Amino acid sequence: MKRLSAAFVAMAAVTATIATGCSSQGAPASSGQATLTVFAAASLTESFGKLKSEFEAQHHGVTVAYNFAGSSALVQQLSNGAKADVFASADQPTMDKAVKAGVIDGSPSVFATNRLTIAVAPGNPKGIKGFGDLARGGLTVVVCAPQVPCGAATQKVEQNTHVTVKPASEEQDVKQVLTKVESGDADAGLVYVTDAASAGGKVAQVDFPEAAQAVNNYPIAVVKGAPQADLARQFEQFVLSEQGRQELAKAGFGAP
Repeated sequence: MKRLSAAFVAMAAVTATIATGCSSQGAPASSGQATLTVFAAASLTESFGKLKSEFEAQHHGVTVAYNFAGSSALVQQLSNGAKADVFASADQPTMDKAVKAGVIDGSPSVFATNRLTIAVAPGNPKGIKGFGDLARGGLTVVVCAPQVPCGAATQKVEQNTHVTVKPASEEQDVKQVLTKVESGDADAGLVYVTDAASAGGKVAQVDFPEAAQAVNNYPIAVVKGAPQADLARQFEQFVLSEQGRQELAKAGFGAP
């Protein structure tokens, strides 16, 4: 009985070794979990949300984690040492600041364009017809702060039209402007056409031709020292791909 037990134990050990070896060789390379951190302009919230599910479906075990905020705030976070893999800005000057700060790896690529519109309450009760109406008395108007891309675009329109808007507040990102119009705290707000479209009927939009003089280019880049550098490049290429651009077009973004 003792010899039988010893033989059985020896055989079990060999079997276990073989099984372990087979298991190790057969393990899929994509079985590991990884989180890709993307810092993106607030105006990309809805469109990048859809790209997230598509990218994750194509990359088993990968989770895309977003940090949406005003582009200038995101650059400040990166400059202060925040860890991220990808940065997508709402305009080129803000991306240029990120490059100058030394937080970008390689050359950024423009993947979309966007332009301003006026968000108003459904039915446009204040009868706003164009950009010049925003200077009227008795209107509560909100805009983005000057350092934010949508605020810089607003200033450009003001300079080109010689119309000065006196806002009730200057918000830190375009979603904050949209929220104030949706809630009724503002009669009008300057937002991107994509944000007005994402509101789902909670606001109406008043387009104005002068917006064509202040179109924003949206660049994307891999962050220097990205924890997931290879995945970051894959995500960047995914956004730049035909599939990515089709999704962005559905949200109202223009082609670069």
